[in-house]
Amino acid sequence: MNKNLKYITLLIIILVAINLLSYSTFKRFDLTEDSRYTLSNATLSIIEDADSPLIIDVFLDGEDFPSEFRRLKNETKQLLEEFSAENKNIIFNFFNPLEDEANRDVIIQQLTQRGLTPMQLSVEENGKSSQAIIFPWALASYNEQTVTIPLIKNKIGASQQELVTNSVQHLEYAFADGFSKLTKPKRKKIAILKGNNQLDDKYIADFVKKIGEYYFIAPFTLDSVVSNPQKTLNDLNEFDLIINAKPTEPFTEDEKLVLDQYTMNGGKSLWLIDAVAMEKDSLYNASGKNFAVARDLNLTSFFFEYGVRINPVMISSLYSAPITLAMGEGSESQFQHLRWPYSPLAGSSSNHPIVNNLNLVRFDFANQIDTLKNTIKKTILLETAPLTKLEGTPRQISLDIVTKEQDPAAFNKGNQNLAVLLEGEFNSVYGNRIKPFKLSKSKDKSIATKMVIIADGDIIKNDVVRNVPQELGFDRWTGKNYGNKEFLLNTVNYLLDDNGLINIRSKEIAVAFLNQEKIAKEKTKWQLINIALPLILLALFGFFFNYLRKKKYTT
Repeated sequence: MNKNLKYITLLIIILVAINLLSYSTFKRFDLTEDSRYTLSNATLSIIEDADSPLIIDVFLDGEDFPSEFRRLKNETKQLLEEFSAENKNIIFNFFNPLEDEANRDVIIQQLTQRGLTPMQLSVEENGKSSQAIIFPWALASYNEQTVTIPLIKNKIGASQQELVTNSVQHLEYAFADGFSKLTKPKRKKIAILKGNNQLDDKYIADFVKKIGEYYFIAPFTLDSVVSNPQKTLNDLNEFDLIINAKPTEPFTEDEKLVLDQYTMNGGKSLWLIDAVAMEKDSLYNASGKNFAVARDLNLTSFFFEYGVRINPVMISSLYSAPITLAMGEGSESQFQHLRWPYSPLAGSSSNHPIVNNLNLVRFDFANQIDTLKNTIKKTILLETAPLTKLEGTPRQISLDIVTKEQDPAAFNKGNQNLAVLLEGEFNSVYGNRIKPFKLSKSKDKSIATKMVIIADGDIIKNDVVRNVPQELGFDRWTGKNYGNKEFLLNTVNYLLDDNGLINIRSKEIAVAFLNQEKIAKEKTKWQLINIALPLILLALFGFFFNYLRKKKYTT
């Protein structure tokens, strides 16, 4: 008896100790194979800065969701629970913005005006098809500031299941990016280069507005190199990144030396270069023709030293974005989307965080990039599909090509490089040359830095309608959204990243879905297995139990 009492007392003490320990110590365990609920260090560093309530309103709620999007809702909720577990100031709510049927149209209009674009879905349940409208967005508010967070990661040609898979992989980045805008003050500075007839402000307005959410932006002209090159270099060194958006006038040796020494001092740079002079707008004339010619920017030797050569040839591809033209005469004419080989669509086979899970990027009259052997690490970020051909200059370009059948056998040049990332310690272009002007401190080798070179300036160019800049990457004729803005934003974030946020994009999450077609086809069979079979087994068990019982106790 005393021995049993000791065991009982010991058990009670152990249970009390476990209870006290669990009350004072809180720990969550992620047992998933892909660690989908383990937040990255970059995310943790962002959310720990929220020292006052950070309210998240998620519109992803409703009764008529397809099963795929119910999965997205659940994944979103579980991720937000992880955020809230790390920081109690993070509070989230789910609600259906279209719950009020009487004011449905008004609410849709109001949300759309705020930039929260609705999404129309095909719902296939029990073998029946229907349509549903959802708002896959969240609003995050902190200290009287609010940002929108997209929950859907679009990709051209993707099914609803693929959209959800891409979106689930993108969730942590989407929320961490939104929180970063609210909790992290701007620190880095970007210079938009002027002076060599770069793109006008209205043609880069959408992208500049986007990166302005993260960084300080200012124009910087190289014209002052003529009068005071040393001061120009000193002023340029105050910036963390320079963006050179489609220059069309040659660079002088003085300007190149300033840009070279900026790199030697660790400056980051994004180059968007057209080696061929050809504009799509110039084709919209009476003849529908124009000549493409090589454009000399005096940068060949400049890039050659860094390990890259941009060739003055145009890439023509069978895998390209369409051009929209009015076909027919007079009142009978109609707008048609026609194959246009000079707008190649580019993707990537790399899992680099800049291009991971990225939509296709549209180019216009893009050129070919060759990489050269040196000590610089080179990563191909974007490349064309294999069905390409190279067209030299000068060459006449005509809209008539849309009416001609293309011979696939002629497109045999394989994948062509369109964007490359360079990282490492660069050798100065002027290391063994006479410098065009004297510098107080000249460097022949850079500290570790990086740059991205893109063989097309139009990748950053947004449309302008009635003098109003449109969204970069959006084709208003086809309604498609290309990945231009996201690619450039990822590039800038990577070049300037000091908190690892961009690396969240590399997280791979496997999302399993049920086959809805198979479910509808085999519905009756599985209902019988799950409902009728247990009842039959229970009846058989009862019958045999009673039979054995009667047999045992019957005299």
